[in-house]
Amino acid sequence: MKAAIIAGSRTPFVGANSAFAKLSAVDLGKEAVRDALARSGLPGFRVNHVVYGTVVSDTQAPNIAREVGLAVLPKSVPAVSVSRACASANQAITGAAEMIEMGYADVVIAGGGESLSRIPITASDRLSRSLVRAAKGKTLSRKIAAFRGLRPRDLVPITPAIAEPSTGETMGESAERMAKENGISREDQDGWALRSHRLAAAGTRDGRLTKELVSVYVPPDYETVVSGDAGIRIDTSSEQLAKLRPVFDRKFGSVTAGNSSPLTDGASAVVLMNGEKALAEGIEPLGWVRSWAWAGLDPSGQLLQGPAYAVPIALERAGLSMKDIGLMEMHEAFAAQVLSNLQALSSKSFAESELGHTEAVGHPDIERINVMGGSIAIGHPFGATGARLTITILNEMARRGVQFGLITVCAAGGMGFAMVVERR
Repeated sequence: MKAAIIAGSRTPFVGANSAFAKLSAVDLGKEAVRDALARSGLPGFRVNHVVYGTVVSDTQAPNIAREVGLAVLPKSVPAVSVSRACASANQAITGAAEMIEMGYADVVIAGGGESLSRIPITASDRLSRSLVRAAKGKTLSRKIAAFRGLRPRDLVPITPAIAEPSTGETMGESAERMAKENGISREDQDGWALRSHRLAAAGTRDGRLTKELVSVYVPPDYETVVSGDAGIRIDTSSEQLAKLRPVFDRKFGSVTAGNSSPLTDGASAVVLMNGEKALAEGIEPLGWVRSWAWAGLDPSGQLLQGPAYAVPIALERAGLSMKDIGLMEMHEAFAAQVLSNLQALSSKSFAESELGHTEAVGHPDIERINVMGGSIAIGHPFGATGARLTITILNEMARRGVQFGLITVCAAGGMGFAMVVERR
């Protein structure tokens, strides 16, 4: 039995420390899950499981899936949180599909949420140990003694690392290196970023992107209503993008804030169902999960090139080739990463040396890739993007009458994801 996606929804995506600054990832997840369930037309008691992703976990609510589920669904519905960096929502969706295909569930809600406005700030190891000893001290003198030996540097707060633990290189630095190694020019990167904003603006104006959104009424007074993605730059231009300075290599670099995805808050959710039962109940799926694949690379190499390795596996598992793909959604962490992966997919030498193929995998015409822009314009809440890509492509496949679509995501740790979805 195949898993069908019968509904999906997401919050608007807004820049970190802006409109959603007072909302947690759990708060945002509740909005997305509640609306996705409403769109499905199913009552909450039909849901068998929740699988939900996040990357920067809230130390006060580490199982985001359970907290979201408790707020929206019957308390008897179990939930599990997953984390696979920027592909966390994709992990949630494939995990849900596996449950359905194994016969362990009929209806599963999957997705992810992220609040980069509320990243946990921790203490140094020395200060943390001192605080524990002080808490155990039975007298004031013992509590005070617990802090002896601390130095000023021990009092400096620690924010979550954005670098690869294995290499110390940040994702942006890796994108910069990929741009250099693969000959991706600044002009081409800015051109892709401009395309992303223009297409996202067009998709917003004609309602294709806003169709997938649920408006969020922001507490505590609920007078502020966020109903659209905040990062889309309608008035940007090649000239404006060209003025931005490189971030990761200030002297010789080409990766800028303008051709990179911004830090973003948001959440998304899809409802998956046993396809046979959906059809028997008269429910028309948005689409079906045909196949998927994961790939892993050496993080010290081309960290964000994982999609180029995952795509051919997903296509082979689907029994398809690239010529069958009508639309493609590729997560835009950086324009350099997108262009590097497209370059690899179209390269015969890459196929021969890296994949053991005799011909290039290929990719759809550019006009059929990210047709309503991508993460550079729309935003990238780490845990939510994978489900956003899924909702976006399925809605557009229905509008265009496309049978097969392809989703790809690069992720920290040198991982890549690809999934083939279809409409019947």
